[in-house]
Amino acid sequence: MLRILVAVDGSELALDAVRHALMLVREGGLRATLVLGHVQEEASFLELATRDSDAIARASIEAGQDLMASAVALVQAAGVPFETEIALGPVAATLADMAENCACEMLVVGARGFGGLRGTLLGSVSQALVPLATVPVTVVKHPQPPEDEDDENGA
Repeated sequence: MLRILVAVDGSELALDAVRHALMLVREGGLRATLVLGHVQEEASFLELATRDSDAIARASIEAGQDLMASAVALVQAAGVPFETEIALGPVAATLADMAENCACEMLVVGARGFGGLRGTLLGSVSQALVPLATVPVTVVKHPQPPEDEDDENGA
């Protein structure tokens, strides 16, 4: 059965990726298991030096579970088989590793859809992920709200 890693961070952009993966499974007729993957940034040196590292790791896992809750609810409601994975590290590189370690054949990630300089300045995870991944990456752009007609006419 196909395994699809879907990057989840609690944002609406990530839910767009989950919805897209669900559409592939339900409407595209794919037999697949979704792996909902979340990456927490590692604690800073200062945090590790001044706090209990086990407590920091537990808090990171709990935060990841909270941030995945809406994605888990969507997938459960759709009746699609799924697993969850939470890891610590640099987001793009860790997602690429997660896809490989979980034997996923595809990775789906949400994006704002900013390109060029604006996308570069925002440090897009999706842009960083594409060259790192060893599996195909589907980048799901977040729908942009239509421009207000009054704004276009200068009113």
